[in-house]
Amino acid sequence: MRRSVQVPLNRGTDKPTVATMVTFDGLSDGHEHLALLLGPETPEIPLVRVHSECLTGDVFGSARCDCGPQLGEALRMIETAGGVLLYLRQEGRGIGLYNKLDAYQLQDRGLDTYEANRALGLADDLRNYAVAEQMLQALGYTEIDLLTNNPDKREQLRRHGIRVRNTIPTSAFATPYNVGYLRAKVTHTAHTIRLDESA
Repeated sequence: MRRSVQVPLNRGTDKPTVATMVTFDGLSDGHEHLALLLGPETPEIPLVRVHSECLTGDVFGSARCDCGPQLGEALRMIETAGGVLLYLRQEGRGIGLYNKLDAYQLQDRGLDTYEANRALGLADDLRNYAVAEQMLQALGYTEIDLLTNNPDKREQLRRHGIRVRNTIPTSAFATPYNVGYLRAKVTHTAHTIRLDESA
């Protein structure tokens, strides 16, 4: 751990949520990832969301993905249960912001999100969660409850030595703009998204 600082988060409620933001030295990929500790106290086995950065969804509210709503839901759930949100700088499943926008253009021509990556000569998913394991170990956690719909995220954490006691699915945040994207995640990478229960 490099630094720990309390930051009040204004998330549209009457009272800001106070998060402890933690930075790190020596992470394996050399990037500036962030941990947010939330809740009145962190339990022995925390609720953890490993959230990959999505500038378009997290910051600008893009409806082409479900990232912004997932982030908001995770913050609410972790604040209640006590736990950690790991915010990883892995934009666009690791391909970067500009490539992600290039892929959007290809999606507008009929390709799904994975086909668009391949058309650009990129892998379906370049994310590596070894850095998440490093962050959790630095925080003192080796067993977690994981908030995700992504089976690869769970399996990678397990391979890197983190025990995942429970996997808790996120909600389905389907809109007319992202339902194809969500279906592609179910079809290509077995995400546990219940589209039949979504709006």
